[in-house]
Amino acid sequence: MDLRRMRYFAVLAEELNFTRAAHRLRVAQPALSQQIKALERQLGVQLVERTSRGCTLTPIGGAVAEEARQLLHQVAEADRRIAAVARGQQGSLRVAYTRSARGGVSDTLMGEFRSRYPRVDVALQTGWTALNVDELLAGRLDAAFVRPPLDVPELACRVIAEEELLLAVPSGHPLARGRGRLDRGAIRDEPVVLWPRDNGPGMHASITGQLWPDRPPRIVREEPDDEQLLLAVAAGHGIAPIPAGRARVFRIPGVSLRRLARPVPTVSLGLAHNPRTASPAVQLLLAMAPRLGATEASPPGS
Repeated sequence: MDLRRMRYFAVLAEELNFTRAAHRLRVAQPALSQQIKALERQLGVQLVERTSRGCTLTPIGGAVAEEARQLLHQVAEADRRIAAVARGQQGSLRVAYTRSARGGVSDTLMGEFRSRYPRVDVALQTGWTALNVDELLAGRLDAAFVRPPLDVPELACRVIAEEELLLAVPSGHPLARGRGRLDRGAIRDEPVVLWPRDNGPGMHASITGQLWPDRPPRIVREEPDDEQLLLAVAAGHGIAPIPAGRARVFRIPGVSLRRLARPVPTVSLGLAHNPRTASPAVQLLLAMAPRLGATEASPPGS
């Protein structure tokens, strides 16, 4: 089916006059007549009857005109949808949260994205940084929230938030007393509960380096997530560093939170993607994301 001929015929069917139709189509009248005749030969039917004032449609011509209008409408809709996908305003976007940063900037950003681009089919899941990095590299994710720094040259990571790192201590522990900031010397020999390093080597190294700069902490127990980590603290197994946002989410009885002396320890939240495969939807998400910093490579966090 020649779409140009169908468009010519649809316009002629509306105007019922070759001169006006040719003017509207911005083509010469003989060229229009030739295309209509070619369409009639292609279909094997007569579509129009010429009159002294213009033309009329044959019964089959009326049916073909209706088909032409529907076909051209479908083509226009397809063009619109394709253009929307090319702009990132339609299509799909696969994103993973990092479980240590739920309920904050990442949730707000994705909520705003969905509101602004409702035609994009957003698929969300939750993992940890090392898993999210693997999924990005495998092409199973388009973007992922991670805990920088990353050491993955294939990925770009933009830092979108920073938050203070607090210390969770058992409520009956001597460190729970007082309101001032804790000196790092006071926690040097304390037993520590932490999540596995493999979940996010970069964040793990950043946290332990900021809180225990002189020597590695004495880790006595590992827990898979922040809630279990705080429950272990409440049970008296040790102290634990925790991002302030997560500390607000989980209010576990038997746990006291203390701030640390300057330099105030912090953890970052990043939005990572693969620049070589970034879709237009990913570019729109990045355009909406806060920009505290960006790196082309950044070891996974939790």
